[in-house]
Amino acid sequence: MRYCLECGHEAERKIPATDNIPRLVCPNCGYIHYENPKVICGSLVVYKDRVLLCRRAIEPQYGLWTIPAGFMENGETMAEGAARESFEEADAVVINPNLYCIYDIPDIGQIYSIYLTDLKDGAYGIGSESLDCALFSEEDIPWDTIAFEAVRRTLTSYFADRKQFNELSDFPIHQDLIGKDQSIKRY
Repeated sequence: MRYCLECGHEAERKIPATDNIPRLVCPNCGYIHYENPKVICGSLVVYKDRVLLCRRAIEPQYGLWTIPAGFMENGETMAEGAARESFEEADAVVINPNLYCIYDIPDIGQIYSIYLTDLKDGAYGIGSESLDCALFSEEDIPWDTIAFEAVRRTLTSYFADRKQFNELSDFPIHQDLIGKDQSIKRY
């Protein structure tokens, strides 16, 4: 962004007097534009012994598999955002949301919040941002075509927790940092 959001004057990147991080500052009106991390809300949707995955119809990672997730909107909670994304991407109504995984991804300025949810009545479809949606058992997960590292870690945690705990309500919350790693091709 090159121009001030308040007055339209060309802005410059500098450290404001009251700060220690370079910001976009307007030399005309003094407006400071803060660029803060984005929150991604998603659902690990479970029905019986299977999980719902969506094959992406949009970039990034077009054609790869993910859980229903996307940017949180103003005016909604993280759980509401996860439920909305589940409906938008998979025509899935999710119930019983429990916060399950939190990932800090500072290199791209994102925070992932993933909820463990149930799929109401086992019903789902294919939303406008998906090429396909399907329920997968653990042995059928398309691991080589998972879109994002956060999704891979969430699925790995879920299948491990399922072996250790009897009830979904007993699953712990997982918190992790996904740092810049050359072996990870997709965040």
